[in-house]
Amino acid sequence: MGIAGQIAIEDRSQSIPATMLAAVYRGVNDVRLETVPVPAIGPGELLLRVHTCGVCGTDLKKIASGSHSPPRIFGHETSGVVAAVGAGVSKFQPGNRVVVFHHIPCRSCYYCRHNTFAQCATYKKVGCTANFEPSGGGFAEYVRVMDWIVDQGTVKIPNSVSFEQASFVEPVNTCMKGIEALSLQPAEIVLAIGQGPIGIILSVLALRAGATVITSDLYPERLKIAESLGLQNTVDASKDDVVNSIRERTEGRGADAVILAVGSNALIRPAMDAVRPGGRVLLFAQTQRGEVVVDPAAICVDEKSLLGSYSASVDLQEESVRFVMGREMNLERLISHRFPLQEAAQALKLAAHPQPESMKVVIQPGITWKSDAWEGRSQQ
Repeated sequence: MGIAGQIAIEDRSQSIPATMLAAVYRGVNDVRLETVPVPAIGPGELLLRVHTCGVCGTDLKKIASGSHSPPRIFGHETSGVVAAVGAGVSKFQPGNRVVVFHHIPCRSCYYCRHNTFAQCATYKKVGCTANFEPSGGGFAEYVRVMDWIVDQGTVKIPNSVSFEQASFVEPVNTCMKGIEALSLQPAEIVLAIGQGPIGIILSVLALRAGATVITSDLYPERLKIAESLGLQNTVDASKDDVVNSIRERTEGRGADAVILAVGSNALIRPAMDAVRPGGRVLLFAQTQRGEVVVDPAAICVDEKSLLGSYSASVDLQEESVRFVMGREMNLERLISHRFPLQEAAQALKLAAHPQPESMKVVIQPGITWKSDAWEGRSQQ
């Protein structure tokens, strides 16, 4: 659906109902469509009517592992329309199109002073909820945005930018944080393992930093998408040995840096093997705790660095907004599947078990599928 059609939806004058639909997590791999109360807002808060919410791999892992107690409503890559504002809110008004961050740090604690914002106790508190324990809430029709998120983590969407494009602000921020951790130098060679949506964003940002980027994936279809976004150097991991291919292209040394954008711990060793002595490996998708075998001599004797990056950085908030809203990258190209809220379970299943043709999956509570066209849905 075009931008004009999306804007038309937000301009409708709609009353706020007492109840709404939500995809409620009830246990391991158990997400149900339920009717729940529309969350009440307090002073300084917003009520957001959700248009688009991207499905993030971290939410999928929480659902599959049972790491978080039910019930919860997940979803944090959220864009939509302000439906109501609490007392004292002056920066926003009903009808504003916005995207929200769900974490904002205190900026004053030990971890914030050391720019390790994701470890801040305030940052770990989720500031958006659609009921139950705050968990993002984007897989619902309405979301309550708490005061500190309204003040520091809510961004207006320009009229020229779609809800879908805007929903990538938070994931782009996380990717920028990862690229910053690598401290890339111009002309360095970077191997990006995994070309799902996040892997492609990381690759584009590494290219933007001046690196020569080589991408790899088991699905040729994903490599074609990467190529269409300017990532011309590829390795088809379904046919070729990635480590050997990288060494052949680097006079036997290996890449200067490797980005591992796949959650499999089994790929950590190949990533270490693919990087040159003195190089860096970034773990970006290893969010599940556990143990893995790593060659200690690769770190000590070969001086290879193993780095990690998790979640977003408030210091990169403005840059990520400029990148997304300025359309430096056509992020809508990464969306392969759009589901109405009524089909949230199917959306989550597909995202958890990606197919060669599937990329970014989004849930769009504000619209339904009718006659092969997305149309606005009344929320009276």
